[in-house]
Amino acid sequence: MNYRFLRGNQLLLLESGTEYFPALIAAIDAAQHEIFLETYIFEDDGTGRLVSAALCRAAGRGVRVRVLVDGFGAREFPERTLPRLTDAGVEVLIYRREIGTFRLRRHRLRRMHRKVAVVDARVAFVGGINIIDDMHTPHQTPPRFDYAVRVEGPLLAGIHASARKLWELVAWANFRHRFRTLESAKPQVERRGTVAAAFLIRDNLRHRRDIEQAYLHAIATAREEILIANAYFLPGMHFRHALANAARRGVKVTILLQGRVEYVLLHYASQALYGSLLAHGVRLFEYHRSFLHAKVAVIDRKWATVGSSNIDPFSLLLAREANVVVQNRDFAGKLRQSLLAAMDDGATELTPAGWNGKPWYKRLMRWLAYTLTRAMIGLAGYGGEH
Repeated sequence: MNYRFLRGNQLLLLESGTEYFPALIAAIDAAQHEIFLETYIFEDDGTGRLVSAALCRAAGRGVRVRVLVDGFGAREFPERTLPRLTDAGVEVLIYRREIGTFRLRRHRLRRMHRKVAVVDARVAFVGGINIIDDMHTPHQTPPRFDYAVRVEGPLLAGIHASARKLWELVAWANFRHRFRTLESAKPQVERRGTVAAAFLIRDNLRHRRDIEQAYLHAIATAREEILIANAYFLPGMHFRHALANAARRGVKVTILLQGRVEYVLLHYASQALYGSLLAHGVRLFEYHRSFLHAKVAVIDRKWATVGSSNIDPFSLLLAREANVVVQNRDFAGKLRQSLLAAMDDGATELTPAGWNGKPWYKRLMRWLAYTLTRAMIGLAGYGGEH
């Protein structure tokens, strides 16, 4: 295991934007010293304007506010939201801003996919929820299905250090560094509760495999149950073998997947793997009630993870990601019950007979999508790693 748990944390599971955004805005409004906010998407919609207004209020009362967005995920941010923030005194950086025609090159695919906020080095939020309105997405029963975690306690040190380090790296890359040490608050790491947790990141240097290895270790040591909910699920060979081996030794393996088509190629490429997983005894459910955006798991009712990392090559090999891993039965139990309720209320189970009985042209379409996706990964230079 490539990480260690820190004890003494207080963690609050937040389901969807209806719970996350009020908690985030309340923390921003209570800020006295500094705010780091990292998000892949920052939309100029109702929710985005509420969050940006809170950030502007904080900057107006003297709080040092630093916002980092991804240049691809937040393509419209520079024109719509950035002027409003900078006019109010908010510092803003854009990770790999997209200019001109997009080409399939490795560095262009390396996105900042994290969703992290740290307020006064006292409270942090980590999860999969972007700054976007999840209540008014067409053709769904809102809200979009996703999670985040509110964190207090010793885990703050690592989260705060990671946010500060990434800000400095992007500042250097954008020639915005002031050639001095970044002023920052001291993390408040006193014990706030009893939860043992770890903060994991994925980057392109020292932590390239940390999140994937955490999953693989937990799956390999599972004895009773593996429950995964993942929006974009295209696992590599090692991950698929780990799930099949777990099912073979009697572990109940259940995966909740996106039932709605959001990204056509990835959606059908993922489905190309369903037959093999079902044949190995893995139970698959497709969620249709709303858009599934969750990236979470519960194993043996005591290990859990919540974060931004999908189980696909783009998250596991290319993007900057951040997950919280938790070793606590109460937290894992709450997440498990939430997932089971969502499955009962909005998901459909796929059966081997029903899936294998699909028309031949649909099976062909899935394998063509899978082949094309693998080709894209190969062109990006990662064909042998997934």
